Amino acid sequence: MAIPPVGRRWTPFVVLAIAVLVVSSAAIIIRLLQQPPYALPSTLIAAGRLALATLLLLPLVLYREPDGWRRISRRDLALAAASGAFLAVHFASWITSLEYTSVASSVALVTTNPIWVALAAALFLGERPARGTLIGVALTIAGSLVIIVGDQDGGGRDSILGNGLALLGAAAVSGYFLIGRALQRRISTLWYVTLVYGVAALVLLAILAGQAGAQLGALVATVGPGAALLLLALAAGPQVVGHTAFNWSLKRLSPTFIALALLGEPIGSALLAYLVFGEGFRPLQLVGFVVLLAGITVAARDEGHT
Repeated sequence: MAIPPVGRRWTPFVVLAIAVLVVSSAAIIIRLLQQPPYALPSTLIAAGRLALATLLLLPLVLYREPDGWRRISRRDLALAAASGAFLAVHFASWITSLEYTSVASSVALVTTNPIWVALAAALFLGERPARGTLIGVALTIAGSLVIIVGDQDGGGRDSILGNGLALLGAAAVSGYFLIGRALQRRISTLWYVTLVYGVAALVLLAILAGQAGAQLGALVATVGPGAALLLLALAAGPQVVGHTAFNWSLKRLSPTFIALALLGEPIGSALLAYLVFGEGFRPLQLVGFVVLLAGITVAARDEGHT
């Protein structure tokens, strides 16, 4: 069997590393939008992020793959809709969690999805995690727990609620990753993400309409130029670049490893939160970050040899 060139073999890992760096900024942009002078509701932030991302992707997918929609079956369309619903739940719950707990705890908890991804991939996709991946899961989960314990004094007005919402976001995004892994064997990444982001945006807009009622138009009108630019940055960076790169990587790497790599996000987010908001972290959290990186490294080496 031919051995792929080293550069080509490691390309997915480089793309994934860039995606993690970009996505690390998401929690910071969201926190800025939640605070004065913008004070946007979390559901509006989530809906705006996905709606703008869909609008950014539509011209690209129609230009590059104008006939791609003809190859999407009704079954695959239904699966993409389910993936979009999972993504909507993920963003609605995780973004709301940032109102109640610290950036470090929220991001660490929402990225505990390796537990759910590894179990679900084994049960539904028949993918047996390799030994190194299992060690990586154990290390990264341990690192997440250490970060949470180290951040116990940094919670907001109701850190228990915030942490629970972040865990719900972790469970939901696991369904999104697993469906994406299966669907992208049959349809292109561009069409998949455009459909999924669009469905997620519609679900979130429906939730927002239910929350705001007759005041929906007035609520959307409160989004000024500054908030609109931040929402656009959130859509273009973490969503279009970051999440689309994750989905591209799902064709080339296992969903368990993708989930593990995402655990690098708490490190970047915590550092940015310290620089922007002065959210410090304790020495125990630093230990957790080191353990997280160790887990990702172990899993990456194992994945690179498969």
